[in-house]
Amino acid sequence: MNGPSHRPGSQAPHEPDDLYATSPPWDIGRPQPAFLALAEDGALRGRVLDAGCGTGEHTLMAAALGLDATGVDLASRALHTAETKAQERRLAARFLRRDARQLAGLGEQFDTVLDCGLFHIFDDADRTAYADGLRSVLPPGGRFFMLCCSDREQSSWGRVHKVTRAEIEAAFAHGWRIDSVEPAVIDITTDPGGLRSWLTAATRT
Repeated sequence: MNGPSHRPGSQAPHEPDDLYATSPPWDIGRPQPAFLALAEDGALRGRVLDAGCGTGEHTLMAAALGLDATGVDLASRALHTAETKAQERRLAARFLRRDARQLAGLGEQFDTVLDCGLFHIFDDADRTAYADGLRSVLPPGGRFFMLCCSDREQSSWGRVHKVTRAEIEAAFAHGWRIDSVEPAVIDITTDPGGLRSWLTAATRT
């Protein structure tokens, strides 16, 4: 879970690596249960892209299934940790320092894209750029799975937007079929109850 670096008009003057100066609450050292359930159900297929991969748990989860797995993030410190994990676990995964708002620059196509905690830090303009980039890397029939903070969450989380179902539907109104938007939880280290979230499944049309 990671976001863009500061630029004029953005929300907070954080460099991506600042988020990983200490272990952030969302870095739980294992896949999120909602995404692990998707993996166990066989929902992850083909080439997998983990957008805003952080320290790589979901990229490595896909790699452990024998899938071609790539994680992208702007935080070099998180990517280094992800690469170390891959080596220690003897898993083949690729980690790239890329801005998730510019996915078209990858020049590649994927069958499945995962997003845990990235969408909910974007403002409207960045959400549009992000959705456009996702369309560029997913062919028709490709699947997108997203965990983002829900407007049902009561606590305050700084840069994190509490996303409504309507905002998800608006962001993926063109070029997508939204298959489901279901209540879920993002596990965090600072609260055993986790962060109330939405689990979205969408298909590129």
